[in-house]
Amino acid sequence: MAASHKSAHPVAVLGAGAWGSALANAASANAPTLLWGRDPALVASMRTAGVNARYLPGIPLAPSLRFTDSIDEALDHVTAGHTPGLIILGVPTAGLRAICTEISARLAPQARQLTGIVWTCKGMEAHTGLLPHEIVQESLNPLMHASTGVLSGPSFALEVARGLPVALTVASLSQDLRQATIDALHGGAVRVYASPDVVGVEVGGALKNIMAIACGIADGLQLGTNARAALITRGLAEMTRFGEALGAQVGTFAGLTGLGDLVLTATGDLSRNRLVGLEIGRGRSVDDILAGGLTAEGARCASAVLHRAQALGVDLPITEAVCGVLFAGVAPREAVTRLLARVARTE
Repeated sequence: MAASHKSAHPVAVLGAGAWGSALANAASANAPTLLWGRDPALVASMRTAGVNARYLPGIPLAPSLRFTDSIDEALDHVTAGHTPGLIILGVPTAGLRAICTEISARLAPQARQLTGIVWTCKGMEAHTGLLPHEIVQESLNPLMHASTGVLSGPSFALEVARGLPVALTVASLSQDLRQATIDALHGGAVRVYASPDVVGVEVGGALKNIMAIACGIADGLQLGTNARAALITRGLAEMTRFGEALGAQVGTFAGLTGLGDLVLTATGDLSRNRLVGLEIGRGRSVDDILAGGLTAEGARCASAVLHRAQALGVDLPITEAVCGVLFAGVAPREAVTRLLARVARTE
């Protein structure tokens, strides 16, 4: 079987949610791939039925994909062989610190046997305001820092799992890690591009969710497509300003992980962030929406983004308006009115 794989690097995907399962399914076409899930019942179900019925119901997983609920088995898969492997972290931002700490505790002696680690989460840590790469730097063994990166882009897990076309970007300072990620995932309906701009890719992934909530609110208020276009365009300007202040490359925001992901999340029917905004704009209370189980990364990290921007002296009016609606009881229509009342400026 190994001879049929395009990539000799074994892959372990940690996190058996929708996105982790979709990526593992894609990687299994190119590399020996093992999907780890924390829930033994879910893992057993996937192993038996070949479907992730909880997160991707009705979509068959590749026969070559293997499953485990043992973190040690998953790490052995990418470190015990002759070829160093790749770890893909398919966990949300809120779980990134814990999984990196767990990896460090178990893998430190074998750190040099890894090609590297890439994460897929988009957002900022709510209580620290840190971007994912900063969380990784704090929680991962220093030996691994040179071989880490982020995989992002305009992508809904359900469409990737169904084999529909998608384009992603892997960003890392390590050329070897970028190439290993491309080898593991690029092919068929999946295209993977490389970038050295970790900060820019992460900022795009974090702020596009907030902008999608804003667009959803406007759509829920039936303000029209002109308003949505304006929010997307000015939202892109916010992302770029914030990214620049953090050292990102401006050109990154015109690419897949900036404009591309923003357009998808602000307009796509599968976007949870847009759906939260839609429900708010239609009159449901924020508490009711979030209590009902509809969660979105933009709602989790909006305050952290705003506080960090204020500390940097960066103006993020759309983010500020979304925070007002989510956390300060500002009526959605009033928040939009405040945005429209801002003093005109040169674009």
